[in-house]
Amino acid sequence: MKTLVVIPCGKSKVWNLNPKAGPTKAKDAYTGAPFKVNKEYAEKFGDHWIILSAKYGFINPDYIIPEDYNVTFKDPSSNPIKMDNLKKQAEAFHDFNRVVALGGKDYTGIIEQVFKGQDKILVTPTKGMQLGTALGAVKDASRGNKPF
Repeated sequence: MKTLVVIPCGKSKVWNLNPKAGPTKAKDAYTGAPFKVNKEYAEKFGDHWIILSAKYGFINPDYIIPEDYNVTFKDPSSNPIKMDNLKKQAEAFHDFNRVVALGGKDYTGIIEQVFKGQDKILVTPTKGMQLGTALGAVKDASRGNKPF
């Protein structure tokens, strides 16, 4: 069984710390604790992992983000990527039969919509959890070598 792990991007980015950072790989662009905890899990347990960005959609860890941005699914006026585009991007993941979606209900809800009707096992272990509880669960899974 091939597992794809999808993690949310994050508001904290390298440009907040260093405005002159320039183009940066996605795996290094997001600097917040939630991203780092989820990234650790994804690298450990995913056959492949990707990031869900409200601006770019599903991106690989080595995708180059050219500059800082502030787009969120919670604010339609920030012009987040459309569901149709996400569904098209998700076609690239047809080889995976299991998808683990980390993050809160907003991100996991989007991932559920994207993969609805596909022949995949979708796991959303942190959906609906408070942030601290979710991060604790992901840390425990990673450090205890117990994938969701």
